[in-house]
Amino acid sequence: MPRRHDPERRQRIIDAAIRVVGRQGIAGLSHRTVAAEADVPLGSTTYHFATLDELLVAALRQANEGFAKVVAGHPAPAGPDADLAGELARVLGEWLGGDRTGVELEYELYLAALRRPALRPVAAEWAEGVGALLAARTDPVTARALVAVLDGICLQVLLTDSVYDEGYAREVLARVLGGATGT
Repeated sequence: MPRRHDPERRQRIIDAAIRVVGRQGIAGLSHRTVAAEADVPLGSTTYHFATLDELLVAALRQANEGFAKVVAGHPAPAGPDADLAGELARVLGEWLGGDRTGVELEYELYLAALRRPALRPVAAEWAEGVGALLAARTDPVTARALVAVLDGICLQVLLTDSVYDEGYAREVLARVLGGATGT
């Protein structure tokens, strides 16, 4: 029987893995559950991703694009009077105010790096990518501190199921930026 050409299969498998983790958490992820979700033969998942860690790396890479897209989608106000703290607080509010399930999924995959070393470089890529976007507006050390604060605020909101407080976020971010150039 001739082999069916399906150039989108790998992407469908990644998308299916993200949906499975979104519904069942990482504990519910297996080649079998992903194959069923993607409506592909089990062998396809193992062909494209020999291990679950490989599949999780691909899913995390794709999920990481969410916040970076929101940040990159906001034109950076320039000049010494630009309110970077206010802009970041608005961006964070937009991200947390959108699809909460998507944000939770991104963090679940991101935090999975604690127990799955294969995911650590991808988690670091996320932090470095957002840090690089912010370093263009401030210095590299302050950019790293901003990433840590943004991360912390997100985790607090998600873990406590509380409402995002943009005013609080702006105040905290402004304090971090207090010693940075361009604020």
